[in-house]
Amino acid sequence: MTARLRVAVVAHLRHPIAEPFMGGMEAHAALLVRALQAAGHHVTLFASGDSAADLPLHPITPCAYETVMPWALWHMRPELSDWLDTAYAKAWTAIRAGRFDVVHNNSLSAPIHDWAARDGVPMVTSLHVPPFARLRDAVERTTAPWLRLTVTSESQLPLWNDAVTDDRIAVAHNGIDLDRFAFSAKRGDRALWCGRITPTKGTREALMAATAAGIGLDVAGPIDCADYFADVSPLIAGPHRYLGHLSGAALAAQMRSAAMLVCTPCWDEPFGLVAAEALACGTPVVALDRGALREVIGDCGAVATSVEGLAEALQTVGAIDPLACRARAETMFGAPAMVARYEESYAAAIAARSSSTAMTRAVLA
Repeated sequence: MTARLRVAVVAHLRHPIAEPFMGGMEAHAALLVRALQAAGHHVTLFASGDSAADLPLHPITPCAYETVMPWALWHMRPELSDWLDTAYAKAWTAIRAGRFDVVHNNSLSAPIHDWAARDGVPMVTSLHVPPFARLRDAVERTTAPWLRLTVTSESQLPLWNDAVTDDRIAVAHNGIDLDRFAFSAKRGDRALWCGRITPTKGTREALMAATAAGIGLDVAGPIDCADYFADVSPLIAGPHRYLGHLSGAALAAQMRSAAMLVCTPCWDEPFGLVAAEALACGTPVVALDRGALREVIGDCGAVATSVEGLAEALQTVGAIDPLACRARAETMFGAPAMVARYEESYAAAIAARSSSTAMTRAVLA
């Protein structure tokens, strides 16, 4: 796409879009904004006011909701749903006033789909999670051709088949900053696990596998579930270490020096951003075979279906060429490649809206 666009990027509101990122959705939103700017587009980020000051931010709430309504206590409660709907309604009012060419919706908000269909606003929604009731229902009922959808991996496409029965959905892998996750051909002798410390990310399984394999494991990431961390922390003993919640630069340094990254999703991971980041550093990945991990890793690591298999796999990746890992990351997951994929969806959404408008005018003429 050669035209410069005015793009409204709408973020999820659980955490601020600021380092150290709480998870992949926050890291993705920040990189998306900066990569679109680098491609020449004019971008406004609609996010919480405690997001990074160097982003082109339009705050729609003073702070992320985890600060005032922690998810562990408020999820599935109407108060949190109402809080989110109010914040996103504020964003939508500003978007309508701003005359943007396209909206890139990274929130998990259902009403935004109805508003974009009603108001004829071209929008691309990136579906970062598997279907859940409210979002799935919104996607299914808002079939306007100017509403395009992306999923983060081929493995996610079948999950949305019932809700999206036409060609408005496409795969757009998440991207990474290849400069930030720089390459190193040297590998250390310790494994690394990073992510939110919560049951779905499988910190326990990683520690058990590393213990069985006799490999020291460094654990890095925020404690998202205090009860789970209390249960897991006794396993962080002997050769294993907890490094805390690291900034992007510190985490990249750990990835470059690791022998391998251990990735242990205990749910069907829609993408697995840390795996792509590790590959960019030249670090092979050993993972539980859930969701998109096999798709992301390719032949630059190994997958297993159990803790026992994971322990065996940790012994097999030492011969993988770091240059092959880097090449895979550059080809598939670099930020310019991500932007190019999104630009295709932007163009389709804008063209569909233009076609619909022209058709309406012809009928009324």
